[in-house]
Amino acid sequence: MSVSVNASLSSPTDHIRFELPLSALDMPVTALAGVGLKVAEQLAQLNIKRIFDLLLHLPRDYEDRSRLLSIAEVGHGQSALITGRVVHVDTKRSGMTVVVDDDTGTISLRFFKVYRGLAQTMSLGTQLQLFGEVKVSRYGKQIHHPEYQILSSNETVVNTGLQPIYPSVKGLHQNKLRTLIKLALQTVRSEGLPMTLFTPTDFAVVADLPLAPFEPAKIPITEAEYPEDIFSTLARSVPDNTTGHSVSNVDKTNVYDANNNTNSDIHTVATRKVNNNVYNLTIFEALVLLHTPPTYTDAGRQYQLLTQLSARTHAACQRLIIEELTAHQLSLLYRRQQLHQHKAPKCATQSPIADKLFAALPFDLTSAQQRVMKDITADMATSIPMLRLVQGDVGAGKTLVAAGAAGYALDSGWQVAVMAPTEILAEQHLVNFKQWFEPLGIGVGWLAGKQTAKQRREALEAVAENAVQVVVGTHALFQEQVQFAKLGLVIIDEQHRFGVEQRMALTNKGVANSTPHQLIMTATPIPRTLAMSVYGDMDTSIIDELPPGRTPITTVTIDRNRRDEVIERIAVNCEAGRQAYWVCSLVEASSVLDAQAAEATYEDLNERLNIRIGLVHGKMKSVDKQAIMQAFKAGQLDLLIATTVIEVGVDVPNASLMVIENAERLGLSQLHQLRGRVGRGSTKSYCVLLYQKPLSETGTERLNVLRDSTDGFVIAQKDLELRGPGELLGKRQTGNVGYYLADLIRDEQLFAIAQRLAKHLIADPTRKADVSQLIHRWMPEASRYTNA
Repeated sequence: MSVSVNASLSSPTDHIRFELPLSALDMPVTALAGVGLKVAEQLAQLNIKRIFDLLLHLPRDYEDRSRLLSIAEVGHGQSALITGRVVHVDTKRSGMTVVVDDDTGTISLRFFKVYRGLAQTMSLGTQLQLFGEVKVSRYGKQIHHPEYQILSSNETVVNTGLQPIYPSVKGLHQNKLRTLIKLALQTVRSEGLPMTLFTPTDFAVVADLPLAPFEPAKIPITEAEYPEDIFSTLARSVPDNTTGHSVSNVDKTNVYDANNNTNSDIHTVATRKVNNNVYNLTIFEALVLLHTPPTYTDAGRQYQLLTQLSARTHAACQRLIIEELTAHQLSLLYRRQQLHQHKAPKCATQSPIADKLFAALPFDLTSAQQRVMKDITADMATSIPMLRLVQGDVGAGKTLVAAGAAGYALDSGWQVAVMAPTEILAEQHLVNFKQWFEPLGIGVGWLAGKQTAKQRREALEAVAENAVQVVVGTHALFQEQVQFAKLGLVIIDEQHRFGVEQRMALTNKGVANSTPHQLIMTATPIPRTLAMSVYGDMDTSIIDELPPGRTPITTVTIDRNRRDEVIERIAVNCEAGRQAYWVCSLVEASSVLDAQAAEATYEDLNERLNIRIGLVHGKMKSVDKQAIMQAFKAGQLDLLIATTVIEVGVDVPNASLMVIENAERLGLSQLHQLRGRVGRGSTKSYCVLLYQKPLSETGTERLNVLRDSTDGFVIAQKDLELRGPGELLGKRQTGNVGYYLADLIRDEQLFAIAQRLAKHLIADPTRKADVSQLIHRWMPEASRYTNA
């Protein structure tokens, strides 16, 4: 089959398309026999739409049906294959009990639903082959609703090996999934697809990089006998993890393929000696092993195999993961390559505006800020669009660096857009940019969702006519009706809160044939593997130095039962002239989460404390929030009660106490962001984490990490381990972090391999078709993001 389809690997505006062959992998699952509308809908619930998706739907576990056990040998919780004869049958309204004996002991079979034919099957003296999970209680050994098969007097037990158990949905049975996956494997094999797009030369490029180590097999390997079946035989022939050689010595002439033809090409691996067991596997061979793994007579070897398959550290798993990670890295490199084909506005290498801005400050830039400014201005001085990520811990001065970059764009006659994920953060930026730029004669505009029709119309006109040169706002900035006169630089704060499409929409607002420079800021430190996975198309700068005068923050964890003592400390703190935050995790009370609502806390503390208290939460009107925030910043309020809307962007140097209620409900990175609202002045600062008992093991670990560390990167790494990338980055980044198999923590070593392979492939113009096919195979939606 070589049907051709258009698969765009560029943005819609580029009109660059590659012709990709439609292979069996791209075919919808409805092309398989037995997949009608109902089954297709069930598979779609598992995110299975293509045959490739089905093949990558890997077992979550395996049932070992390779060993026949005696009834005396089986124990509680064990899934076992046994045989025996029926010696007793008891049928009641509550169901049927059948007692089976194998001369070593007896076991009861419990059927709570007695269906047609069961009573005739379970007759005295019948010899049965059984499989099921054994339960041991005071009633002895039992199996509820076992799988069973009647054996004739001279019939031997059928060895069905390791049966895969797949993640499923209601109504989609395991046998159906097993049948469909075997059919998919046969369909792909019959097409004779080039399942391996890598060459030996490609893998030679990464030969010096380490793979994750394996536990060596300590027990000699012996192999069981199998029925001659394409899948079991091919699975046996896949290289072993530890020896570097093929486990099987099966003669090719005795191997049968799915069509009962001998000497099939796919079995050449059966006699091949390999030097590296991962890189000599094809994708097809790896998939066959994972869906139909070999069985061994040696229990130790079998356990080792199952452990490696479950942990995804087996050679077959690593082969798939390396290709998947390479495809993701290629998509990032391709996106960067596409971006570099565009022209960006060249900016001056000197900026009087930035010089005046920095000169007016009561302090000097840190050396880290100066270093990052050099990175940015060097990027902006070229006609290649800048795509730079600036990471900096809370309070490191990222916004000031962004303002300096804006000065270089403004001096060259370009407009600057500053986008933030929430109105409170955007409003903080608006205040700062007005304070910095309006004295220099530069207009600063505002665009947000809650403006009146007149305000919005006037703001749009000012942007379109270049009456304002810096435009601050929320997602409203990238709406279709917003037209910039000369957009040259886009500054995006906390970009992980935005979807990729949103960022793309804003960068498409540059002047004709021009793509604005992009400066991305985040106060969420990003672990190395996550940065490689999600931001691999960006250049990265890190502000790793806090401004002078910042004091260390002491973090304490306190049981919520001692809440009254904490409230007393707030009174002492505020009466001494310092300010404090009290953060609640919800706006409204919830019996489900049992979290203290912000309004209730405000009323409670207002009654108990003789201090000035303000309240801010996301459901307030923008003008009201801004008024409260300004009053707190001006020192007109002593205590600010807020929800997590104050997580980023709020800068009040006099605030020295942060209380976070129900801290166990928040992620580590979010807690670290909130803590960063204090410690911005010279006064000793404290962060109090109030928690509700009982604490889970994860909750305890999370709070201990925050209490013991102020290093944002250490905290982010732990957050990644505890919560995963979707939670750490925000689920709107789904265009970037969706993997079939790869895991950012477990597969850290494989990332380096994938990065090098991707750079090797994309640098070779003759491999463009391979690059396109790899991206399309693993990331069919990638074309939507290649120019984001």
